Amino acid sequence: MQTLRREGFIAYLAGGCVRDEVMGHRPKDYDVATEARPERVRQIFRNTQAVGEHFGVILVRERGCTVEVATFRHESGYSDCRRPDSVTFTDAEGDARRRDFTINGLFLDPISGEVIDFVGGQADIRAGVIRAIGDPAARLGEDHLRALRAVRFAARFDFRLDEATAEAIRRDAAELRGVSRERIGQEIRLMLLDHHRARAIGLLSELGLDAPVLDAAHSIAPVTSLQRLVLDDDLDNARAVAAGLGAWAIDRGETSAATASRWRRALILSNQERDGLAAVLRDVDLIRGHWPTLSVSRRKRLAAGEWFTAARLVLRAVDAALAEAVATAVEILSAQFGGLAPPPLLSGDDLVAAGFAPGPPFKRVLEDVYDAQLEGRIETREQALDLARRLLAS
Repeated sequence: MQTLRREGFIAYLAGGCVRDEVMGHRPKDYDVATEARPERVRQIFRNTQAVGEHFGVILVRERGCTVEVATFRHESGYSDCRRPDSVTFTDAEGDARRRDFTINGLFLDPISGEVIDFVGGQADIRAGVIRAIGDPAARLGEDHLRALRAVRFAARFDFRLDEATAEAIRRDAAELRGVSRERIGQEIRLMLLDHHRARAIGLLSELGLDAPVLDAAHSIAPVTSLQRLVLDDDLDNARAVAAGLGAWAIDRGETSAATASRWRRALILSNQERDGLAAVLRDVDLIRGHWPTLSVSRRKRLAAGEWFTAARLVLRAVDAALAEAVATAVEILSAQFGGLAPPPLLSGDDLVAAGFAPGPPFKRVLEDVYDAQLEGRIETREQALDLARRLLAS
C-alpha cells in the first residue's frame, strides 16, 4: 500500500478485514482496494497474477504473501445472478456502494488509521444490524447467495437482520434455487462450523430459505438438537459438518437412509461428508432404539466406528442421559478383552494357510471369529483357528 501511495494512487484495506478490525476480531486475510487500474498494478509490482483482470482484480505476491488488489469499480447487469455483465472503474465511494452489506462496505487507511465509511457500516456494527447497501432487493438480485451470507453474518456476530433486508430475503427465497449447489453447500458448511450454527439454521427456516437450500419442503420445526450440539475443539471439519448435518436432519425429522443421498445432491457433499451424515443418523438411531439389547461385540464395533465421535456428540444433544450411559459403557468396554478394536487374531491368509479354499464364507467366518475375540470367548490364535474350522465345517 505504501508502494501504491508512492506511485500517487489512493489505496485502502477493504471489505471483511476492515469489518473484523473495527469489531476487534482478527482478520483471516487482507484485501486492498485502489484507484490504480489493473494494468498499472501489474506494472508497479514485479510478481503478479491476473485472476480477474476484467473485474479489476490482481494478485500481488510480496515477501511470501499473496494479496488481492482490486481497482475501485462499479458493477451492473447480473444476468447469471452472480457475476456482473459489465464493470466500470470508479472511486472509493462508488466501490463501497456496490458491495453487499454496510458492515462489509468499509475502508481502512492502515497508515493513518482512519476508517472511511460511505454507507453507515460503523453505525450498523455498533447497533448490531445486518443491512443491505441501498435497495435490498437490488443487492439480493445481483447475487442471491447474499441471502445466505446475510444469515451467516447475522448468526456469527449475533446481529439482527434489518427489517427491509429480511423482507427482501423472504420475498425472493425461492430465487436461491438458481444459485449453484456448490456455493450453497459452501455457505452451509461455514454456518455449521461456527459456534452459532443453531441460530444460523433457525434463521434459514424463519426466512423460508431451508426449502431451496435442501431442495425440500419448508420446515418450521425448532432446531433443538442443533441448539444443544457442542462440538469438541479438536474435531476435524468432516466430522463437525457430519454432526451438524445429523443434528439438523434429526430436528427436521429426516432420519431415513435416503436423507444422506438427498442432502448430498442438494449441498454437493463430498463422499466423506455423505458417508459421515449417513453413519451419524444410523448410529444415533441404532443406539436410541437398541442399545440395551446390543451384544458386547456389536457395541464395540459401533464405538470403534469411524464416525462414532460425531454420532456421540449428536446423541448427547438429542438424549443427554442416554449419551452418558453409553459413554460409561464404552469406557468399561475399552478396558475389556483387548479394547474396542484389538488386532484380529485371525486373517484370511491364516485360513488359506490352514488349507481352506477362499470363498464367500470367509468374510462371515472371520467376522464371527472377531466377535468371539471382542467378547473374550477366545484369546489365542489357536483358539481362533479352531473356531474358524468349526464354523467352516458347519
